[in-house]
Amino acid sequence: MNDVHAPTLEELRERINAVDDELLAVLGKRQALVEQVIAVKERDKLPARIPERVTEVVDRVMQEALKRGTSPGLARAVWIAMIDWFIAFEEKALSRGK
Repeated sequence: MNDVHAPTLEELRERINAVDDELLAVLGKRQALVEQVIAVKERDKLPARIPERVTEVVDRVMQEALKRGTSPGLARAVWIAMIDWFIAFEEKALSRGK
């Protein structure tokens, strides 16, 4: 007989919610860093989108995902969406500074 307690759907959902909260905390840290990047880009007259950097970040994240046993396709999709959002955020901030 198996004495191991199989988690219920509710327990799993609670764990997912906890992970979502951790992700939000990390996203907040990333946003704070991007806000610092905006100041540097504004000072140095750099564009929000730097294609080489986007490629570098996505490639690095996909490699890191492989090392961690996470789907590189999932990582790529999430990071592309996040990068696009942050670039729009930067563009809006940079256009206010003109």
